[in-house]
Amino acid sequence: MMLRICFLVIFLTINGFGWAQESKDSIKTPMDSIANDSIEDYYVRFEGDSILMSSIELEEVYIFGKLDFASREDKLRYYILRRKTLKVYPYAKLAAERLVELNDSLKHIKKRRHQRRYTRKVQKYIEGEFSEELKKLTRTEGQILVKLIHRQTGTTAFDLVKDLRNGWRAFWYNTTASLFKISLKEEFRPEEVHEDYLIEDILQRAFAASRLERQKSVLDYDYAQLSNKWKNQPPNTGN
Repeated sequence: MMLRICFLVIFLTINGFGWAQESKDSIKTPMDSIANDSIEDYYVRFEGDSILMSSIELEEVYIFGKLDFASREDKLRYYILRRKTLKVYPYAKLAAERLVELNDSLKHIKKRRHQRRYTRKVQKYIEGEFSEELKKLTRTEGQILVKLIHRQTGTTAFDLVKDLRNGWRAFWYNTTASLFKISLKEEFRPEEVHEDYLIEDILQRAFAASRLERQKSVLDYDYAQLSNKWKNQPPNTGN
């Protein structure tokens, strides 16, 4: 049953860099730019782009502090959560990617029956590719997966079922999942739930260490602000 629930969630979400310096009137060589004291006359051009930019927008860089735990139990909890999060994140990332692909593909399929036929083919492919991995998911890993799907897509697993199937199926599958203490309606709320913040912290550290491939969350929150908040707030607040 756990496998069927995980399949449902994954399946429904499935349903170079270069620069050059140029003056305003002519292209300058790197040696010319060194000889010129002023930088305001120069622009940045990305390879393959004809638009000149006066600056380069860099990605945010986080400086992570040393992990500090109030107790041995908290430390153990974090590392168990980290192991589970690292295990299921790739499935959530895949779900977000496949959702975009599915929506793009369905735009070009006019007939409803052809859309259903297409989604069935995708389902069979995904089940064949990931069946053995999904069989190994535990209840807690399944719930983390549901939260991460919300992080990556901005939509709960329940709503994905409802939108791509119908309301009755969404209710039924959520009821079935609840027997295993898994809610398909669960959202990712790192601002309010301490465990969700820990999941985000685990992800950001894994991205920085290249343990996971970064995929930006579609949700609106700031990791630096979250870190400051939970640093000065008891962990049990908001759970």
